[in-house]
Amino acid sequence: MPDPGKIDREFFEEHVRPRLGADRDDVRLGPTPGVDFGLLDVGDRVVAVATDPVSILPPLGYGRAGRFALDIVLADVAVSGLPPSHLAVSFSLPPDMSDEAFAAVWGGLHAEARDLGVSVVTGHTARYEGCSFPWVGGATALAVGDPADVVRPDGARPGDDLVVTRGPAVETTGLLTTLFPEGVDLPPETLSTAQARLDEASCVRDALTAAAAGPVTAMHDATEGGLHGAFVEMATSAGVRLDVERDRVPIRPGVLETCRTLDIDPWTATASGSLVVTVDPAGTDDVLSALEARGTPAARVGRVADGTGAYVDGEEIAAPSVDASWAAYSRLST
Repeated sequence: MPDPGKIDREFFEEHVRPRLGADRDDVRLGPTPGVDFGLLDVGDRVVAVATDPVSILPPLGYGRAGRFALDIVLADVAVSGLPPSHLAVSFSLPPDMSDEAFAAVWGGLHAEARDLGVSVVTGHTARYEGCSFPWVGGATALAVGDPADVVRPDGARPGDDLVVTRGPAVETTGLLTTLFPEGVDLPPETLSTAQARLDEASCVRDALTAAAAGPVTAMHDATEGGLHGAFVEMATSAGVRLDVERDRVPIRPGVLETCRTLDIDPWTATASGSLVVTVDPAGTDDVLSALEARGTPAARVGRVADGTGAYVDGEEIAAPSVDASWAAYSRLST
């Protein structure tokens, strides 16, 4: 297990997979490394389920922080192609967080949930000694729908096109320049452009748009480990090879300037808001057109092939052991 970040595949296979509680026939898809959600059969319906930490970043403003936290949680079920529908959320708050601050967080979360059609069905909220920002709880999101509408995370097939939205380090760029503007040596106009990337660090609506537009075979959001991590995870889960052309990948304004200034590899830095999508070639143009109509930059960046592993410009890449943004965050926050 790495010191920071998610457990690796070897740890999971040794310690977690053999101990998953009771065997139940209604679990269609259980815990799998690199896979964003699980699936349960409930009668003739299926439920996609995903759990994530809740991260609240006060410098964003509490209302905005609530919306941002919710979008990160919902993304993992949205990539199933089913619209998120229900939420359970638990807050373990710092003792010094005021009632007014939490009310603002909850107001932001509520507004975004209502807009997306998500209902909060249960939860827990309390202050506890030892709790601190940003990690203040956990949440479970659910999406209920027809099994035929599910986009499986391991569904990529040889011959599919590979599509990427938004590109590398979108979340990294928006967050670090917003949280630590004085620590990022950029011209004011470039800094403002980089900060605007934070408004793009949600992929919920993009995932649902892509799934509705064409025959999408798999989706994955590029969080820890960035696009390189997402490419490797998608290839591994489906048992296929991904071939990516780097210069086809969209890159948002301000990203390269920020990463260069902070000495961050943009390709292995968290990129929430960016999707990796595999599509039957017959539907690629429809998916790209639907995303473009939403104002979301997207491009066909490669293909799925027989074999294993992820390759960028012909060279195999490995999943990063540590997200490239974390060292910069640690440096800027001290």
